[in-house]
Amino acid sequence: MRTGSVSGGERGGGRAPVLSLFRDDEDGFTTVAVAIALLLSLTLVFSAAAASWVAARSSEVQSVADAAAMAGENAVAAFSTVAQVLDACVLSMGLAGIVVYGAGLVTSCVPALTATGAVMCETGGKILETRRQFAQSAAQGIERLEDTLPLLVVANSASCVEANAQEGLVYVGCALPFPTESQSDFSAFEADVDDQELAELSEQMRTASEEAAETQGRVQDTLARGWMADCGSAPYCLRERAASLAGLSGAENPNYPSVAGWTFGAPLLRARRYYAARLQRTPVKGATAEELTDAACRRAFYEYALGKVREGSYEELDDGVVLIDLPELPRNAEQTRATELYTQVLWPCTLEDGVRTLHSSTSCPAATGPAAGPASLADLDAGVLASCDTCRMDAGELGRVAAASTSIENGFEYHWRAVVEASEQYEQARNEQAQAERRSRELAEEGSGAFSRALEQLHVARPTLCPPGAWGCVAVVARTSSQTVPTELTQAFLSSAELPEGAAASAAVLAPDESTAQNNVLASFFDALSAGDSALGGTADAVLELWGDLLVGYGSAYEGVAGAGGRFLEGLDGVLGGSVGSWLKGRLKEVMVSAGLEPADLRLRKPVLVNTQDVLGQSGLDQASSVRDLVRKLPDAGTAYDFARAAGLWLVEEVGDATFTVAEITLPGTDVSWPLTIDLSRLGEVA
Repeated sequence: MRTGSVSGGERGGGRAPVLSLFRDDEDGFTTVAVAIALLLSLTLVFSAAAASWVAARSSEVQSVADAAAMAGENAVAAFSTVAQVLDACVLSMGLAGIVVYGAGLVTSCVPALTATGAVMCETGGKILETRRQFAQSAAQGIERLEDTLPLLVVANSASCVEANAQEGLVYVGCALPFPTESQSDFSAFEADVDDQELAELSEQMRTASEEAAETQGRVQDTLARGWMADCGSAPYCLRERAASLAGLSGAENPNYPSVAGWTFGAPLLRARRYYAARLQRTPVKGATAEELTDAACRRAFYEYALGKVREGSYEELDDGVVLIDLPELPRNAEQTRATELYTQVLWPCTLEDGVRTLHSSTSCPAATGPAAGPASLADLDAGVLASCDTCRMDAGELGRVAAASTSIENGFEYHWRAVVEASEQYEQARNEQAQAERRSRELAEEGSGAFSRALEQLHVARPTLCPPGAWGCVAVVARTSSQTVPTELTQAFLSSAELPEGAAASAAVLAPDESTAQNNVLASFFDALSAGDSALGGTADAVLELWGDLLVGYGSAYEGVAGAGGRFLEGLDGVLGGSVGSWLKGRLKEVMVSAGLEPADLRLRKPVLVNTQDVLGQSGLDQASSVRDLVRKLPDAGTAYDFARAAGLWLVEEVGDATFTVAEITLPGTDVSWPLTIDLSRLGEVA
C-alpha cells in the first residue's frame, strides 16, 4: 500500500497534480508559486517590523525610568551645593571675624596703634555678630528648603516622565527619594563663637599699651636730658668740662653726637676718670693760708667724689629693668655735714697754747705746736676742738668747694647734678615702662590663648548632610494602557496586535565629579556678592578681601586660614620687629597654622545610575517586593503626587513663591546686605 502521489514522476507518465501548480512543463515556476513566495516574504518582513516596533517601544519605559531617577537626583545635587555654599559662608565668616580680632589684638599691643586696634576689634566683633545672625537664618532656611526637597524630587521627575510621552505612548510615575525623611544635622550652623574674652583682653591690652606709651615718652625725655647734660649742651657740658678742667681726651672722654647709643653709664665712667685726674693734679699747697685751705678742701672733695662714683653703677637687665646708682654730691655746707666728709677723721690737729686746734693742713702757718692727731669736722662743731684763726678750716669752707662748682654752669658738678636728676627720673620711667611692657606681654600671651580657643570653637564637625534622596532616588514608571501596533502597512498581511502595558524601575545616586575638584562655585559666589563693592576703602576693603580668601579657600581650610590670615596680619602697618605686637603677630600665625581645620570636599555631585537594590537595600527594603509594591501603587489616573502619597512619602502642601529666600547675608566689614534667594523652578536643572 502507498500513501501520496508518486514524486518526481508521473502516474502513467505525467506530473504529480500538487506540484504541477508550482512547476510548469518546462520545469520552471508557475505564477502561483511566485505569488505565494512574494506573499510569504512580505508577511515575514512586516512581522519583523511589527516585532521591532513592539520591542523598541517596550524598552522605552526603562529609558524613561532612568531619566526620571536622574531628574529626581538632580534636585538633591542642587540642594547639596546650596548647603555647601551656606556652610562655607558660615565657616569663613567666623574665621574672618577671629582673624580680624587677632589683628586688633596685635595693633592693641602697639602704643601708636591702639586706636586702630579698637577699630579692628570692633570690626571683628561685628563680623562675628554678622556670622551669628547669618548662621541662625541659614540653619532655618536650609531646613525649610530641605522640607521642600521631596516635593522638588517628585515634581522634577514627574515633569521628566511627562515630557517623554510621544507617539501616543503615555507614561505615569516619578522618582521617590531615599531616605524619605531628612537625617541631616544643621546644628553646627548655630555653634556660637564667644568673643567676650577677646573683647576684654583687647581693652586691657590697649590700656597697658597706652601706659607703656606714656612711660616711653618720659623715658625718651629723661634720656635726652641726661645726654644733653653729658654731651649735648653748649657751651658747657660734662664732657667739655672734663676736657677743660681735667684735660681728659680721646677714649677717656668719648663724645656721643646723639642720644642714640648713649646711656647713663657714659657719664658715670667719665666722672670716675675726671675725679681721678683732678685728685692726681690737686696737691695741698698754696702761697697763703686761704689758698692752702682751698686746695685741701678741693682735694678732700675730689677724693670723696671719686670714691662715690666708683661705688656708682649702671645696669640693664634682660627684662628691660635698669638699675642706676649715680651718687649725689653735696653742694653746700649743710649737705656736706650729711656726708662722710663731715665725719671722716682726716684733718690734722696741733696743740696751740695747750688747746687742740684743727687745721686744713700741717703746712698752715699757725700749726706751730706739737701734733695732736687727726680729727673730723664733726668734732670741731661739737666743741671738742678749736678752729684755727689762720686757715679757718671748718665745714663751711669744705661746703663752699662743691657749692661753687654746682651752682654755676661752668662747673663740672653743675652738669653732674643734672645727669643724676635725669638718671633718677629715667630709672623710674624705664622701670615703669618695663612693667607696662611685661604686662603687655602677659596680656599678649593671654590673647594668643584666647585666639586659639576661639578658633577651636569653629573646629567642630561640619553640618551633617543627609537630606531626602541622599541615598538615592528610585523611579517607577509605567505605560498606563495598551496600544495597537501601527497597521498602515501590515493590515493587508497581519491581523492587528497590541503593545501591552509595562513598567520599569531605575535608581540614581550622587557621585563626586572629579572634573570639578577645583570648581570655582565659591569664587563665583563671592564675585557675585562683592560686585560693585570692591572699592570700599580702608579696613572694609581689606576685611572683604580676607573673607573672600577664606571663602574661596574653604575647600582647603588648613591652607586657607594660615595663608589668608597670615597675609592679613602681615598687612598691618607700624608693627615693628622686636615689639610685643610683632611677637603676638608671629604667635597668631603659628596658631592658625596648627589650627587643624579639616578641608572640605568641594567636588560637585552629579547623578549616576545604579542598581535599584543599592538604594533600596540601604533603606532596608527588598528589591523585588518593593518594586512590585511600588508598581502596584501606580495610579491608573491621577498625578505623580498621588503616587508619592500612596507610596507613603510626605510632601509639603506647597512650596510658595518661585523664589525661596534661604538667608540674608551681610558682607563682612560693610553694611551691604541682601537676601540669598533660590529659583526653585531651576533647582533641579543640570548645571
